Amino acid sequence: MTASSHSPLSASDAEVLLRTALDEDRLGRAEAERLAASLGDPAVHGALCEAALESKRRGHGETVSFSRNVFIPLTNLCRDRCAYCTFAKPPDSPEARTYTLDEVAEVVRGGLATGCVEALFCLGDKPEVAYGEHRRWLAARGYGSTTDLLEAACRASFEAGMLPHTNAGILDAAEMERLRPWNASLGLMLETTSERLRGKGMPHRYAPDKEPALRIRMHEQAGELAIPFTSGILLGIGENAAERVDTLLEIRRLNDRWGHVQEAIIQPFHPKPGTAMRFEAALPESEVAGWLAIARLVLGSGMNLQAPPNLGPDVLEGLLAAGVNDWGGVSPVTVDFINPEAPWPTLAELARRTEAAGARLVERLPVYPEHLARPELFHPRVLAACRERVGEDGWRRDARPGMEAA
Repeated sequence: MTASSHSPLSASDAEVLLRTALDEDRLGRAEAERLAASLGDPAVHGALCEAALESKRRGHGETVSFSRNVFIPLTNLCRDRCAYCTFAKPPDSPEARTYTLDEVAEVVRGGLATGCVEALFCLGDKPEVAYGEHRRWLAARGYGSTTDLLEAACRASFEAGMLPHTNAGILDAAEMERLRPWNASLGLMLETTSERLRGKGMPHRYAPDKEPALRIRMHEQAGELAIPFTSGILLGIGENAAERVDTLLEIRRLNDRWGHVQEAIIQPFHPKPGTAMRFEAALPESEVAGWLAIARLVLGSGMNLQAPPNLGPDVLEGLLAAGVNDWGGVSPVTVDFINPEAPWPTLAELARRTEAAGARLVERLPVYPEHLARPELFHPRVLAACRERVGEDGWRRDARPGMEAA
């Protein structure tokens, strides 16, 4: 749904608007909505992407980054039931799984052997609140909560030589403080600021942790704690153009206040078999590119704008042309457990296609060079571990981004 009360722009009006956005390094609400209403005009779409690419170049030059990681879905139990998700499983499902520390260590060893530096922990929201079986599983191993297990897993991974990045759903300030000494960064997709999507028949109806105010508050708390933080928007789950713009503006507001949003992921919805939204259509690729370009201009030239390459494998060049400067975590070891039907491109292919588009692929840690220059964002031991792994430019030392590690 992309309806807007704004009338479409003419090509000449779009050129003027885009020049102003570039000069000010900022795109306002009304201007963003007018561009959104004009995405079907090839001339406006083309001018928009050109402006977004110019903005990206002003902020990041020709570099495009990625992180070589392992994906560890610590538990796929979740109290939420989003209408588009296949990650979450009930305890009686044969696919339900919670990792032990030994299993985490096994994945970490595989990652270290293939040159990975990031351990991406992803898990369902507060499953112990919903499932007695999970509470008993935790108690039998000496844990009082999923956060206890997560903290132990992050610590073990860090001490083995990886840098964790954790996306555990809604955490409170005390939980984030516990994870900070073992994580390079934390994250939570804002997804949407739309309260409407929590209503009857909507995708977040049975997902209490998708309440926008809760997600915004966690972003605020991470800022108060000075934690490098990943955010993002999910496109195509029923939100309209104004709601998309509002979500992007909220991410900008949070970063303006705290300076801790290290990257914004622009992720398109893909329908999955077995979900309530399995018959919904994905956004056209040109519309995704248009929203990437709008996001670049709203969030500014300095923001790290990320597009998962496995969700647009046929249009990587178009994503780059829309202002993307980061591919996110790409694993030579594990699948994308959130989107298991979408395999990662090989690192060699990613490098080849990025460079063919005129950019230079570089390898980063779970944090970016500009954030490593701000020591207040890290626990001292994490900062030391990060700095050991980067060169003077802040990118990973001795990385070979186009080569599969031996």
